[in-house]
Amino acid sequence: MSYAERDKYGMYKDKHGAGPGPALMGAETLLGDSVVNGRDERLGEIKEIMLDMQTGQVAYAVLAFGGFLGMHDKLFAVPWQALHLDTVGKRFVLNVDKDYLKNAPGFNHDAWPDMADVAWANQIHSFYGVDPQQAGAPTMGPGAPTRSLGTGAGISTDPRAGTGVPGDDRDLSRIRGSNIG
Repeated sequence: MSYAERDKYGMYKDKHGAGPGPALMGAETLLGDSVVNGRDERLGEIKEIMLDMQTGQVAYAVLAFGGFLGMHDKLFAVPWQALHLDTVGKRFVLNVDKDYLKNAPGFNHDAWPDMADVAWANQIHSFYGVDPQQAGAPTMGPGAPTRSLGTGAGISTDPRAGTGVPGDDRDLSRIRGSNIG
């Protein structure tokens, strides 16, 4: 089920640009959204959205990965800046390989980390290659740069298979399809 299907208030129904979505979205409608990588491999789903109560910004999306039917999932706090909205597929894109995510710092349902711990936060942001001082979600829309882990800070790799052209994001609308930007 996607955020559009969980929209009990009709935020996303108007096709003519009126209404808040997708520039502003209801947090509850995002819970359960799928998360995929640039290769369209399923990485899991969003289980929770963590707010920084001092700044009012979304700090992390808690991603469930692995397990079977929601049991024995490993949870990951993914910095909000590392996620990109795919408004066509009505899901999120996290630009990491599945094997990379398997080695990410994670936690169990009954053993959450102290997310207010600065050392923990720095480790998580470093792992996903995002700046902990950057507020909010990344810019979305065709042509917006994204980070591709392992290629260097701020350099994006063309999502078309096999091209590997650094910085060529013309086809990101295929992945993110955002109608804002």
